Amino acid sequence: MSSDAKPKKSLVLNAFVEMCSGHQSPGLWRHPEDESWRFNDVSHWVELAKLLEEAKFHGIFIADVLGGYDVYRNSLDPAKISGAQWPVNEPFAVVAAMAAATKSIGFGVTASTTYEQPYHFARRLSTVDHLTKGRLGWNIVTSYLDSAAKNLGFTEQPKHDDRYAQAEEYVKVIYKLLESSWRDDAVKLDREKGIYTQPDFVRPINHHGKYFTVPGPHICQPSPQRTPLILQAGTSRAGKQFAAQNAEAIFVSAHAPEVCAKSIKEVRELAKTFGRDPRNIKVLALVTPILGRTEEEAREKLREYRKYASHEGALALFGGWTGIDLSKYGEDEELRQVESNAVRSTVEGYAKFAPGTSKWTRQTVAEHVAIGGNGPIFVGTPSQVADSLEVWVNEADVDGFNFAYALFPQSFKDIIELLLPELRRRGLFWDDYAVPGGTYRENFYQKPGQTGPLDEHVVSSYRWKAGVPPGEHVIPE
Repeated sequence: MSSDAKPKKSLVLNAFVEMCSGHQSPGLWRHPEDESWRFNDVSHWVELAKLLEEAKFHGIFIADVLGGYDVYRNSLDPAKISGAQWPVNEPFAVVAAMAAATKSIGFGVTASTTYEQPYHFARRLSTVDHLTKGRLGWNIVTSYLDSAAKNLGFTEQPKHDDRYAQAEEYVKVIYKLLESSWRDDAVKLDREKGIYTQPDFVRPINHHGKYFTVPGPHICQPSPQRTPLILQAGTSRAGKQFAAQNAEAIFVSAHAPEVCAKSIKEVRELAKTFGRDPRNIKVLALVTPILGRTEEEAREKLREYRKYASHEGALALFGGWTGIDLSKYGEDEELRQVESNAVRSTVEGYAKFAPGTSKWTRQTVAEHVAIGGNGPIFVGTPSQVADSLEVWVNEADVDGFNFAYALFPQSFKDIIELLLPELRRRGLFWDDYAVPGGTYRENFYQKPGQTGPLDEHVVSSYRWKAGVPPGEHVIPE
């Protein structure tokens, strides 16, 4: 390696799932080898966690939505029929079961700041962090489906920037509850004196804000990480600002590295304004690998998968992600020539990175997102797929990947059997957890003892440490 060559990154690799069938590949539940339809069984998730931990995956990244995809055709029926993220179960409930069967793998769970009171949610975070022995991550989202808003007390979802303004306050309340309400050593379990918790080591937070009033104190004692590993998805202006201050990992989805490279660079630059080392923010890209021992074997798998993919389900997902109902356009209508700016710009974005496609109709869009959703499909041998991953690392400056599946769990088995050995051969993936039996954060940073966020992170100012008298730690506003 030359003196000016970049050292190779040790990639962060997660499995990307949701408590539904198909997830990013609607309709594939019909394939005879797919088991994603078993998502109601706890054994389904326990088997996955054990499989991935044996392969040394960093974590299982669990997506979630709070409503159905009903923009397309102005109806939920396409999602109902195709099983496009419908039905979908609550994700936190199964995490403790997966943790009980494993020792080191982490669990990044998606939860919204828009529809649940932070006091109630903080209790859930602490509880699951305790039950997993510190292996919980929180993927912070602000939600995007009107169907969720209408079922949770709103006529429509709050405006985008209002959701992020609320999220800013929400996380501050969470930090106060998890980090400032209890001193590290508040629980004494002093059997001789009969003191379970030292009373002056637990205090209210007395939060009074625009969106929330939370007196406290937090109802749970400090958990192994106190604050779970903070993950975030969102590349809007407000999302980047939020991520630069709060996120330890950022999830991006785009069909080509050029699409997100600028955004990733901007977040890293913004992180400096918050006193953070931009290299400490790890960016993870959505990818669906389809692997074969030969390129033809991989391409044959893709051809077979496409037979089962649901185009109606894909358009339902597309409608939810973009707010665009493509049923309003004719089957053969060129979408780059329609009147709507939103439709034209969205489709042109896809077309730019698929130059071989001459005409973009709603059918073309459906084929484009039916397998792998809004991320790329890498089809080929382990060497070819590893090459593609390295392109993303080099061109977009990502630090790892959330691997989506076409078939559950076979896609993950293919990654484990075929791709991981190639990545290890290239020095891109570890042989074992950095801290076996450690917390999610210790293994994420590969630093024993790093159970809480780094000192440079805003959370560190909220931490009420052992030995600090109650009057000497002021809760940040």
